[in-house]
Amino acid sequence: MFDDAQIYLKKVIDEKILSAKAVFELFPASSDGDDVKIFSDNNREKERSVFRFLRNQEPKEQGVPNLSLADYIAPEETGLKDWIGAFVVTADIDKVAFDKYKEDDYATIMIRILSDRLAEANAEWLHEKIRREYWGYAKNEKLSVDDVLKLRYKGIRPAPGYPACPDHTEKQVIFDILGAEKAIGAKLTENFAMIPPASVSGYVFAHPGSTYFNLGKLDTDQLKDYAKRKNFTIEEVEKWLSPNL
Repeated sequence: MFDDAQIYLKKVIDEKILSAKAVFELFPASSDGDDVKIFSDNNREKERSVFRFLRNQEPKEQGVPNLSLADYIAPEETGLKDWIGAFVVTADIDKVAFDKYKEDDYATIMIRILSDRLAEANAEWLHEKIRREYWGYAKNEKLSVDDVLKLRYKGIRPAPGYPACPDHTEKQVIFDILGAEKAIGAKLTENFAMIPPASVSGYVFAHPGSTYFNLGKLDTDQLKDYAKRKNFTIEEVEKWLSPNL
């Protein structure tokens, strides 16, 4: 399969079957509890949007914190100026170029698999550009491919639907604030699946202590609080967070 993938990858490149697109922005931000407020400019006087996160509630050993992704952004009351990134990337299939393979089931499957992998590669590439150039908090980073695959870089890029932020409805906030549909043609279905299917969206955190974690099971008190923060009914929150109940 790997050898076949190399053949189809060459076809993808030579015949321009896929095109990679990306949109991202770095926002002035501050945390307020488990929310992260996004501001319109560096004066931080006008609130532009809010990313809403949840907190792990499972019992921990003494000294082990119950994390929320909001913990990786400086709290408003500290007066520290912090930022958060958001992105959407795609590996879009060109319909005309792809149509020549429509009678070849194996080819269509391989090209679609490659599109998913190339969307992930696009996210990896963009994240490196953000770390080293656009945000520049890791300008001197020099990592091998193996280091990157083992997440040895500073910061994280979790996505709505990840264990730390399982609510897929938060994709809408990312897509809206980035104008993703206008910028790169990416959009969401009513169930928050991404179109094109080979797409990745998420946040970028630079905090040196940031790490991926599992939110785990949520108690009723947090569900009620989250529903209030999201302006959702309890039933709506339970629908989107059912695996965490």
